[in-house]
Amino acid sequence: MRPNELTALFASAQSINGVGPRVLTFLKKALRLPPGVSDPRVLDLVWHTPTGVIDRRAEPTVAGAVPGTISTLKVRVLKHRPSPRGNTKAPYKVGCEDDTGRLDLIFFHMERAFIERQLPEGEIRYVSGRVERYGDLLQMVHPDYIVSPDRRDDLPMLEPVYPLTAGLSGKILTKIVRHAVEQMPTLPEWQDAAWLVQQKWPGFNEAVLRLHRPSDPADVSTGSAAWQRLAYDELLAGQLALSLVRQSQKSRPGRIVTGNGEIRRRILAALPFTPTGSQVTAIAEIEADMAAPHRMLRLLQGDVGSGKTLVALMAMAIAVEAGGQAALMAPTEVLARQHVETMAPIAEKAGLTIGLVTGREKGKPRREVLDRLASGEIDIMIGTHALFQPDVHFKDLAFAVIDEQHRFGVHQRLALQAKGGHGGAEVLVMTATPIPRTLLMTHYGDLDVSRLTEKPAGRKPIKTTSPAIGRLEDVIDGLKRAVTQGAQIYWICPLIESSETSELAAAEERHAHLTQVFGEGVVGLLHGAMPGPQKDAVMAAFSADQLKILVSTTVIEVGVNVPNASIMVIEHAERFGLAQLHQLRGRVGRGDRQSYCLLLHDEPIGETAQERLKMMCETEDGFLIAEKDLELRGGGEVLGARQSGLPEFRVATVPNFSELLGIARDDAKMLLERDPELKSPRGEAVRKLLYLFECDEAVRLFRAA
Repeated sequence: MRPNELTALFASAQSINGVGPRVLTFLKKALRLPPGVSDPRVLDLVWHTPTGVIDRRAEPTVAGAVPGTISTLKVRVLKHRPSPRGNTKAPYKVGCEDDTGRLDLIFFHMERAFIERQLPEGEIRYVSGRVERYGDLLQMVHPDYIVSPDRRDDLPMLEPVYPLTAGLSGKILTKIVRHAVEQMPTLPEWQDAAWLVQQKWPGFNEAVLRLHRPSDPADVSTGSAAWQRLAYDELLAGQLALSLVRQSQKSRPGRIVTGNGEIRRRILAALPFTPTGSQVTAIAEIEADMAAPHRMLRLLQGDVGSGKTLVALMAMAIAVEAGGQAALMAPTEVLARQHVETMAPIAEKAGLTIGLVTGREKGKPRREVLDRLASGEIDIMIGTHALFQPDVHFKDLAFAVIDEQHRFGVHQRLALQAKGGHGGAEVLVMTATPIPRTLLMTHYGDLDVSRLTEKPAGRKPIKTTSPAIGRLEDVIDGLKRAVTQGAQIYWICPLIESSETSELAAAEERHAHLTQVFGEGVVGLLHGAMPGPQKDAVMAAFSADQLKILVSTTVIEVGVNVPNASIMVIEHAERFGLAQLHQLRGRVGRGDRQSYCLLLHDEPIGETAQERLKMMCETEDGFLIAEKDLELRGGGEVLGARQSGLPEFRVATVPNFSELLGIARDDAKMLLERDPELKSPRGEAVRKLLYLFECDEAVRLFRAA
């Protein structure tokens, strides 16, 4: 149960004075909410960290105010000079003075009664904002703050600057966040006292306060003592949660699953190639885990095209040899169908029966497939989230594979695991997103890791170049030649943020342009908003070589397999993260043809984007690319978390992320060795830390698994 003193933090943001339904809508857009949370809570405001600070501490006289700077001035209101009647473009001016000079306050499109209430003639007011010179006069256009002497303390001398959204002003958000921070209860210290002294870090409550009510501009820097303290808290919470999960899982008896090797021999005989060394090693590691008496906790990490599907099929074959069934859960329907197409020919030769269930199967066909599954006729069931629906029953699920693990939450992993009898199915999770070693322990610390580091024999390197978008016509001329030689092409349109043009509109526009150039029936269009059957029809036409060019949004990032497609054009490549560029490039280079990737970019581009494109041109090694991504982004937005689906941090976006993470891992390990049930005073305090960073759910679920 969540401790009572934290209840106020998990209440809706609407419990804060000034947050009504309209403001709540803006907050939904401005705040980064954790997965599964749709409405902002008080805690989400506390973790909405500032990106900078406005310094209002300069309090010169009017004569001493420097044009172009933010100043806080104490003035007497002299006279109101409203806009001439009928001239809405003219400003409303309010003349003010102090003993050294005069200043005009300027307002556009403001209600007269409001200005008169704020600035009564003859009264003293503090005004804060940017001072500008207009001719011989000093002026302040739309002061940020106007306060009477008795409200002087309401004026934030150091005002945090927060990420905003249209319709939400900085002033309103600052006020709301301040109210949220006031809800923070005084909590017991969970950090080791000697460690806090050594680091010169403040207590938790003081750290939160310094971030949102800084007493020095440096307080809102990620290197400040306050920010470092909170970043370490978050990393420690994550490491503790993963360790508890691992401790709980490893202590639970697993199902011993062993086979006689018969089906695996038939699979290997049906393969047109020999498995790579790392595939053989990974299969052996999984086989040993399945045969062990404890729960299996393994992540299969394989770069694009490294052959994870074969490893998964061999592992599922062990379950079938043992008399059980297996399941493979994919994040999208496209990927689920792709797995069926890839596995079916080999499975058939090996005598395995494969079924498919997605959200699209309805009525009688769905019932028939599910009946065959329940009777044990289907050996391997492939599907999407539909796999863990209540009406899906296995006769005996012994082994489950979860593909692209980061697209699913803990709930889904457990829901699928629970469909297995005898204490639950063994689970293997897979990802094609190469993850740096540092981050493996952040997000997958509860799992053993198998890595596929080689590509199947015969795969040619993909030649990658990064032409500027100004050379678009040259690129299209090159594509015309390639098409006449039988090549097929992906053309990816960018994700467009903060723009009136949607990702979809950009793809439709490019599709129309390329159709003009190449003619009708040559260019297809694929995007996320299309109905499933329509997507399938386009993909089928492209796979069958009826379409030569496929214009797509990033929907094709994971799992699409068309061996004849040998050219990948990524438009506005500078807008993509390294991980996503690498995933997209992995859609080509799967056949006999020499493959190419063209990273079309705008000019000029920033230094970081330039580094990304350079890295893509230099290497195809996903693990090297992932390390570079971590270096360029820092640990906060892991591999482009919003692009790859990996969790983001709330405050641990700090320059020394890796170093703090290593210490947090050791600290968590030592704490749990001394106090495995968190019953000591520090352990009790740490429980509150787990709730604060919402790691409690994972721990609770795994304990209940």
